Amino acid sequence: MPPIRLALLLGSNRSPRFCDTVAAWAHAEAARHGGYRVDVVDPRTLGLPAALPPAPDLPTLRLRRRLAAADAFLVVTPEYNHGYPAPLKQTVDAAQAEWQAKPVAFVGYGGHSGGLRAVEQLRQVFCALHAVPVHDSLLFPGAAARFDAAGRPPDADACGRAMQAMLAQLHWWSAALRQARAERPYRANAA
Repeated sequence: MPPIRLALLLGSNRSPRFCDTVAAWAHAEAARHGGYRVDVVDPRTLGLPAALPPAPDLPTLRLRRRLAAADAFLVVTPEYNHGYPAPLKQTVDAAQAEWQAKPVAFVGYGGHSGGLRAVEQLRQVFCALHAVPVHDSLLFPGAAARFDAAGRPPDADACGRAMQAMLAQLHWWSAALRQARAERPYRANAA
């Protein structure tokens, strides 16, 4: 089976940002899984316009091509003010059909909730886009104080096992949905 093309979406564009640490760990875990080819989608580098125009501009078209090429998505998001960040919402809203019939998994981080509220809100958003959120997610409460200087999460072995289990779910759904889309294209508004 060819590798699953995984788009790893960073949820923050703050400077400095802790998202880089969590995303680097998630990327390393995807590489350790061995079944993924990863494309890192960073809102800092996308160049999306402040207001999405009626007709997509070049940065939006480039983003859509990258998302269309993906078989699956892994979103790494902080939680700001009990929700997910605006740059992530803009990235999500810049596309529509590109998300459809593809699985998405989440790694959240933040204060006491570990990003739980942001992840649960994103599950609703991706369901509305006809994407398929996988059951498991990883959450890191107080992550900025708990990851070590080398970028490892607390209890790295247990976190690694949990991440590999989630990546296995994502891989299964990715392969199944890739085959289903090849056999019968998905139409969100089909009667």
